[in-house]
Amino acid sequence: MRALVTGGGGFLGSALTRRLLSDGHDVRVFARGDYPALREAGAETLRGDLRDAEAIGAAAAGVDVVFHVAAKAGYYGSPEEYEAINVQGTRNVLSACRGQGVGRLVFTSTPSVVAHGGALAGVDESQPYPAKHVAEYPRTKAAAEVEVMAADDDARGLRTVSIRPRGIWGPGDTQLFPRLVQWTREGRLARLGRGDPLQDFAYVDNVVDAHLAAAEKLAEEPDVVGGKTYFISDGAPIGCWTMVGKCLATAGLRGPTKVVPLGLARFLGAFIETAWKLFRIDSEPRLNRYKVTALTEPCHFDISAARRDLGYEPRVSLSEGLLRLREWVEQGGLDAVLEGS
Repeated sequence: MRALVTGGGGFLGSALTRRLLSDGHDVRVFARGDYPALREAGAETLRGDLRDAEAIGAAAAGVDVVFHVAAKAGYYGSPEEYEAINVQGTRNVLSACRGQGVGRLVFTSTPSVVAHGGALAGVDESQPYPAKHVAEYPRTKAAAEVEVMAADDDARGLRTVSIRPRGIWGPGDTQLFPRLVQWTREGRLARLGRGDPLQDFAYVDNVVDAHLAAAEKLAEEPDVVGGKTYFISDGAPIGCWTMVGKCLATAGLRGPTKVVPLGLARFLGAFIETAWKLFRIDSEPRLNRYKVTALTEPCHFDISAARRDLGYEPRVSLSEGLLRLREWVEQGGLDAVLEGS
């Protein structure tokens, strides 16, 4: 298989790239940065931006499947930038697939496309998009997902599927886990409320399995999975703050002991979000309304459809994943991320 991975230098993208290479596939990475380690591993690396239709069109030449992982993530920033990268960028990927005759596209979406500001407990893919999204990231990812699903067309030679992994974690994380560690070391991490809402998490290798299964099913049984979306997780919801504590323990740290009352957290989230917009501050605030909801409401999903259609089964358990995370920390992986940030 000849595969193109957009965002191949990121946490999930690099894990997917390395798995594809280890399985003997030819891999081309399209990313904004330069990743010599991926070249040394055997990938062809191209630097470019999703907003450059010509560049992504050239990157898709001669490949069999595109894994569209790249996106503007986070929950703060210019609506225009989110739109340009997540929506128009995805349109450029779709155009590249059609123009280059690529037959399969696996799109990395997010469960937050159905987030409505409240609890999501055990919902499946029938959960509708909300009338109004809670932030620009889920809004634009939902818009992109709609276009990816609509692009599934056997007659035109392109089959698509959308994967919605929740709470990706594990070795190689360059975002959430390093931030938690840094904030804990600085004494700045506080628990929001006294609850411990059940939430889904997805170990990175399990998410890679789901992407590869989707690509395989698109080749073997496209009418079963084509044009569909699938929630992906480790299949065993766990308390949000319990999970934070277990991950911090792999770095020799304790979970947060300071507690911000829930009512105060909600007030601060709204106040900080408003202040950031009013004063046009570029940096992402540590707290806003979406983050408060994400840390205080149940958020877990029914993955029966992925099990049935993709043959997906979480191979890496929580205990095994934590052992691997601890090994990565002990081998200096976390320190390398923190030093480079």
